[in-house]
Amino acid sequence: MSGVDEKDESAVYRRVVLKNASPYHYLEVCLVLQDESTRLSAVELKQFIISGLKSLYGEVGAALTFDLLKYDEDKLTALLRVYSRGLVKLWSSLTLLGSYQNQACAFRVLQVSPFLLALTGNSRELQLD
Repeated sequence: MSGVDEKDESAVYRRVVLKNASPYHYLEVCLVLQDESTRLSAVELKQFIISGLKSLYGEVGAALTFDLLKYDEDKLTALLRVYSRGLVKLWSSLTLLGSYQNQACAFRVLQVSPFLLALTGNSRELQLD
């Protein structure tokens, strides 16, 4: 009888939840402007994002730490790094930014991942020979 009881105890279902071990999330974003000839420097882009955070979340939002890792001024694409706990705040503020210097604009979030290496390739742009 004791052998049967031991098997029943080992067959108990346990739910194991693993949280994301990565402290950061990486976003690849593209800024689409109404006037395509307008160019922003990396500093202007970061200040624009901070102003969006401030308008949506106030001073607490403006204090959100994020890094502009890479920026292409010609394509207006950027690679951002943010702490995982601030991802939703950053993403929502990017979504709600609608004008830059009195012209319509929109941020397009191209890719998001907790791993930087995952952003090196994009299956949507893959071209097979």
